Amino acid sequence: MTRPHIHTIHHQPISTQHYGWDNSLPPQLRAAPGDTLDFAIQDASGGQINEHSTAADVLNFDFSRTNPVNGPVYIEGAEPGDVLSVEVLDFQESPGSGSSSAWGWTGILPGFGLLAADFPNPWLHISRYDREKVVFTPEITLPTRPFTGTIGLAPAEPGLHSVVPPRRVGGNLDIHDLTRGAKLYLPVEVPGALFSVGDTHACQGDGEVCGTAVETAMNVQLKFGLLKGANYSAPRFELPGSSVATVGSKGYYATTGLGPDLYVAAQDAIRAMIDHLGREYRLDAPLAYALCSVAVDLKISEIVDAPNWVVSAYLPRGIFG
Repeated sequence: MTRPHIHTIHHQPISTQHYGWDNSLPPQLRAAPGDTLDFAIQDASGGQINEHSTAADVLNFDFSRTNPVNGPVYIEGAEPGDVLSVEVLDFQESPGSGSSSAWGWTGILPGFGLLAADFPNPWLHISRYDREKVVFTPEITLPTRPFTGTIGLAPAEPGLHSVVPPRRVGGNLDIHDLTRGAKLYLPVEVPGALFSVGDTHACQGDGEVCGTAVETAMNVQLKFGLLKGANYSAPRFELPGSSVATVGSKGYYATTGLGPDLYVAAQDAIRAMIDHLGREYRLDAPLAYALCSVAVDLKISEIVDAPNWVVSAYLPRGIFG
């Protein structure tokens, strides 16, 4: 008779980090399907930004230290062709020094972001947040909706791979719906799956257009499962109904971009939204761009009426006090 596995809750947080995906990295822990793990995640700057930082710190950013991920974790029984399920259980924010509230940063990094050519100068903004709300400015409050921007498995291809682009096995997905109660499914390409996670955010708009959300350190608890032989071609996820934040009670204002190129259309929609935020709310351009990154949702409204497609940018009016 085979003795059944007793599911384990690992209370010691996993804090060991690595930079980039590499299937030759030794696992920091071995876990089994059904186990719950706790990860102590650093912000995406790798500690280079603190709550007292300025734009000069963004200018001197060391990109080799960005987006550290915690792990890897070896999942017993996981083989290529299987699918690892990752259930998001909870988050705990990291309070700032001398403050009961947590903090996060949003930055414009030269050469990075949807409108990099429009915003060539470094810029940094610090927000305060708790479990319920993010105070972006005294006049702008967003719902706290934490998630892990980078979450994935080691690829089969050998060598070190950048953590920046998303991949078939996950990685820097930046899907803001992967909050409490969500379940993510990741294709396994190597024995043990070799799972890692990082890049926690307090909130983000769909698109993360300036390249950063409200970046912050957090602890996150995840529960693992395994679908044998499922052979998914790319990540999938499911959400409980309660995971969708109700930020639209006061309606939305939307701008659009149209044309044969979705990327250019997205740029045009965000440029129009920055113009609206400047005219209607007197926000300067960098602050408006950052607000688009943390609160505005990009949507593909139409992609069948050739030769032009439509991208819409949705601003929830309820974030303004």
